[in-house]
Amino acid sequence: MPFIQKHFTIDTPIPAFLFVMRTLKTTQGESQRLIHKGRVIANNEVLKSPGQIINGDISVTIFEPERVDMPPLFSTNDFMLFDKPSGILVHPTTRYTPFSMLDAMRQYGGVEANPAHRIDRETSGLLLASKHKEAEILIKSGFENRIIYKSYLAWVDGKVTQNFDVNVPLQKNEDFEFNKHKVTVEKSGKSSHTSFVPVQYDSHLDSTLVQCFPHTGRMHQIRVHLFHVKHPILGDPIYGVPFKISNAYLDKVLSVEDRALYTGASRLMLHAQSLDFNYNKVRYKIESKINFEDLRSLIMPKNARKFNT
Repeated sequence: MPFIQKHFTIDTPIPAFLFVMRTLKTTQGESQRLIHKGRVIANNEVLKSPGQIINGDISVTIFEPERVDMPPLFSTNDFMLFDKPSGILVHPTTRYTPFSMLDAMRQYGGVEANPAHRIDRETSGLLLASKHKEAEILIKSGFENRIIYKSYLAWVDGKVTQNFDVNVPLQKNEDFEFNKHKVTVEKSGKSSHTSFVPVQYDSHLDSTLVQCFPHTGRMHQIRVHLFHVKHPILGDPIYGVPFKISNAYLDKVLSVEDRALYTGASRLMLHAQSLDFNYNKVRYKIESKINFEDLRSLIMPKNARKFNT
């Protein structure tokens, strides 16, 4: 369990942030963040102020990485790159998340290691993580300013024969009563742009492997863009499936068998393939070591699916 509660007894009154700093050997900023997140309790009361004087029975909830054999693909003094498997969260969503990529980051990069960008739980591939706050700020700035270039691979439904671009405004969905799509194409949404290049077509699966080059970074951008042009990513349980399937998936009652039958694959067939960026005047261009093309074995033949998109 990554989150654990540590218990202490203090005889001499001390400011809360100073106690956390000395006891956990953290920076002042990190100790203040723990307190603001409600993770420090003094005499059964959650602390609200880092400067509050405390003594007596104290408990602190901290993230303690679960030790796993998942070393980074590449590492420097400032950042690491992981080849994330599909199905693993980047960051724990609750205190009861059994394992996330943050465990691996903290294990191999130290207590200040953090993910530098988003990647969906079911998307596999390259994940960039910083090792300290200065690197985190610099790398996140690179993503925000679009000077870190990403490419993805996706197995999509149907035959794609030509390069194409999708330029449509995207908006987060606020009403899930009839539509479980988390993002929709709306005129009032934010601009988004992705370029797509077909790589190969598998006639038995009626599926095309495409390269995806996002020029903006909207939520679910690649998934929504491919659904929008009627080539949804195989294995996608949200976009391109009947309402009852997406609803069952979100309620965590969709079986592995039904997912494959209705979506065409047992997992989301989207993979973060490459990263290209400059850091401290050094050019890095790194490719995933996972052979995503071979994962076509997870795709069901078109005629075996219950719902043809």
